[in-house]
Amino acid sequence: MTENLISLREKVGRILCEFGNDERIFVLDTDLAKSTTTAEFRSQYPNRFLEMGISEQSAMSVASGLVIEGEIPFYVSFALFTTGTAWTQLRQACYSNLNVKVIGTHPGLDDGPDGASHHANEDLALTRALPGITILTPASVEDLRDSIALAINTDGPFYIRVARDAVPVLDIPHTPVKIGKTIVNYDDGNDLAIFYEGTAMKAAFEGYCTLKCEGFQCKLINISCLKPIDTDTLCSVAETVKGVVTVENHSVMAGLGGAVAEVLMNADISVKFAQVGIQDVFTESGAIADLKRKYGIYGENVAECAKALLK
Repeated sequence: MTENLISLREKVGRILCEFGNDERIFVLDTDLAKSTTTAEFRSQYPNRFLEMGISEQSAMSVASGLVIEGEIPFYVSFALFTTGTAWTQLRQACYSNLNVKVIGTHPGLDDGPDGASHHANEDLALTRALPGITILTPASVEDLRDSIALAINTDGPFYIRVARDAVPVLDIPHTPVKIGKTIVNYDDGNDLAIFYEGTAMKAAFEGYCTLKCEGFQCKLINISCLKPIDTDTLCSVAETVKGVVTVENHSVMAGLGGAVAEVLMNADISVKFAQVGIQDVFTESGAIADLKRKYGIYGENVAECAKALLK
């Protein structure tokens, strides 16, 4: 285990460049290329970088048009804009099962100082509701590279959720991201299972470490693919542990926790259950770390919520 930290948002442009020799790949931006780091793709492949200005709906529509012409477009912007501002256009792309790829950076509370107008606390709910879309939540640079490769090589709409805030670099072998599969980071025993989406990995990992130090035997599981979700693993784990905790940098309404609860309920599995995430409120401006503490997305709270299940 290690406390080395990295921001995946800083790697988006570089990894897109790694696949840039594929002339089908286009990157679309809406005036945020520096913040999302797609400026690196613009520098290396200027003829396949489209600056759409502050026009998110147009960007998604142009991406759909590029698909019809046989290209593979990646629309990259803040998560609120790619899934919220342009939701109707994304819905139409999903309705037509178009090969549109969307990367949302700065999800959840990760755009801290810009406040509620920019916090994407609903993006997983908005995308989960769309039939046919694949949702990936990478937790490492390797996960991000895998996710982009999967999006390129798999037909159909994709949403890739990428943290701006730092996430820990775990000292474990890399397990490739696969559609419809989870990744088990640690499996020490059957006291508790902590399921997290990639942008909440820091809180989940620190909560797991706290519990381990206190003698609890837990599993730490990365829901690297939120849709389609790994029903088999969720059910098999829930049947063996005393409690399940979900951790997400998102509203507790209709995000990761909701997805896990739906699976377990439909499978008629009864297990003690807790959700760590943003409650049903609009959030406020502030430093990212301060906001995550205010809204409960931090390691000590994960550990306390987990221990409460065993009382």
